Amino acid sequence: MAAEQGTGINQSVERAAAVLAAFHDGQLLRVADVAARSGLGQSTTSRMLATLEALEFVEREDSGLYRLGTGLITIAGSALNQHPVYRASRPHAQEAAALLGLGVNVAILHRGTVFYLANYEGALAPKSMTLAGQRNALHATGMGKCLLVGTTGQERRALLPELPAFTAHTVDTHDALDAEVSRAVSRGYATEVEELALGRACVAAPIRDAGGQVVAAISISGSLSAIDLRTRESELAGRVIETADEISTALGYTGPAVHPHRHAPSEPRPAGGNL
Repeated sequence: MAAEQGTGINQSVERAAAVLAAFHDGQLLRVADVAARSGLGQSTTSRMLATLEALEFVEREDSGLYRLGTGLITIAGSALNQHPVYRASRPHAQEAAALLGLGVNVAILHRGTVFYLANYEGALAPKSMTLAGQRNALHATGMGKCLLVGTTGQERRALLPELPAFTAHTVDTHDALDAEVSRAVSRGYATEVEELALGRACVAAPIRDAGGQVVAAISISGSLSAIDLRTRESELAGRVIETADEISTALGYTGPAVHPHRHAPSEPRPAGGNL
């Protein structure tokens, strides 16, 4: 189908993307469910699902319910393997997770969110599902605070006009966020304790590219009892900084950031509003 006038968006591709996005929460869905979630008519949805099934982008169970298919795993794996941060971080993050027994996550700044490239579980932090491809709030995570290193207060206010509170501990004012980012700069790492979810904590550090710019972040995470920041903060901070340095070196970083106040290159400088 030809692109719609003035938009440059192919309508068939847009509809197919809406159908695939309907499965965002991992639920098995009926045709009617997909139609309701995508906003498409049921006959259009049925045709889209049939085409996507032929391409192995969705699969239909004997019950008639649909789920995302293995064809997407192939594409997603290729996308990850093409990402330089993923390739550089994989061996070092895996090693840290194995040594500590905790979760280790790697993320980039994307459209005003923490976007997870990978997560690895240690024995003390098991998960039944991957975080890769998931998003979280910049202001409420340790990695988010690290990804904001190199931004100005004005840039942060443009990028994040609102700071919703997820728990009573969430940093929900820009003055407080400014202080957290400054602390991350001075210490070389950031912490998060029950700011996104109760019972969870993490220690994170920024990852830099060959030009010294923050392009990603890595965190060590787990339950409050497993992280135990009161007694382990120094140990875990040292480990996450060391691992971040190893990844940065693999990306070509050789010294101090040369432009400490420039916006992270993985996210365009905001002109205003949330991206």
